[in-house]
Amino acid sequence: MAEAAGRTLAQALREARARLTVPYIDDPALEARMIVEHFSGTSRADAISTPDRLIDTTTLAAIDAALQRRLAREPVHRIFGFREFHGLRLSLSAETLEPRPDTETLVDLVLPFARETAARLGACRILDLGTGTGAIALALLKEVPLAVAVGVDISDDALATAARNAADSGLAQRFSALKSDWFAATEGRYHLIVSNPPYISSKELETLQPEVRQFDPVRALDGGEDGLDAYRIIAAGADACLEKGARIAVEIGYTQKTEVEDVFRQAGYTMIAAAKDLAGSDRALVFQR
Repeated sequence: MAEAAGRTLAQALREARARLTVPYIDDPALEARMIVEHFSGTSRADAISTPDRLIDTTTLAAIDAALQRRLAREPVHRIFGFREFHGLRLSLSAETLEPRPDTETLVDLVLPFARETAARLGACRILDLGTGTGAIALALLKEVPLAVAVGVDISDDALATAARNAADSGLAQRFSALKSDWFAATEGRYHLIVSNPPYISSKELETLQPEVRQFDPVRALDGGEDGLDAYRIIAAGADACLEKGARIAVEIGYTQKTEVEDVFRQAGYTMIAAAKDLAGSDRALVFQR
C-alpha cells in the first residue's frame, strides 16, 4: 500500500480490509477502518461522503506499517498508543495493561458509593492497587469531583504513564502515583479500595491469545498458581487502610466469583454487591467488613 501513490480513501479501506482478513482477526472491516481513519484523520462519514479523497504516500506508509504490526498480532490500540476508557483517552506503555470495557463494569458498580461518600463527607479517598494506566482511579475522579485517589503500582513505567494520563485528563491535582508493593508504602485510610489485579493462573498464561500474551505485561496478568494470590494480599492487608464503612471493589475472572468471595470471607469481609460485564460474565465484586 505504501508504494502506490494516489490511493483513494475507499481504496485504502478496501485494501486494509483484505489484508486483515485472516483467521485470528474477528472483524477485519472494523479494524481496517480504525487503522485507516486513525492515520488518515478521516471518519466513517468521510468514507461515505468523500470516498474518492486522495490519501498521500506518507499516510499510506503509516497505514501499511500499522497493518504489518496488526498482522504480527499487536492489538490495534497498542499500535495507536492509547485507548478510550469511560470517556477518557488513556496512553498505554509497555508495563500497563490495555484498559478494556470489562473494567468499566467495576467503575460503574462503585460510582454510586463514591458519589454518596463524597456528598456526605465532602471527600472520597480512593486507593487504586495496581493502577497501571490509572484507568479505574481516573474514571472515578472524572465522575466524582470531590474524590481524590492514590494509584499504587510496583512499575515505574506504569506510574509515569498513570501520572501522564492524570495530567492529560486534567485530574493531576487529585491523583497521586505511589510506588509500592501492594500496601507496603501506603499511608492513611481510604473510603474505597479498587483493583483490577492479576488473576490468571500461571499455567493458563501460555494459553492466552498472542495479542495478550505477547503485549500485556506478565506481571499484570499472572495471579499465581490458582490465580488468587493478589486477592489474598488485598484481603489480608486492606483493614489497616480502611475507614469505617469503607468498601473494597475488585475485578475478577469470569469463573472466580465463588473463590474470591471465599478469600474475602475468610478475612472477615462480606460481599455486598456484584456485577456482570456486557457479555454476561461475573466481573466485579464489592466487599465490606
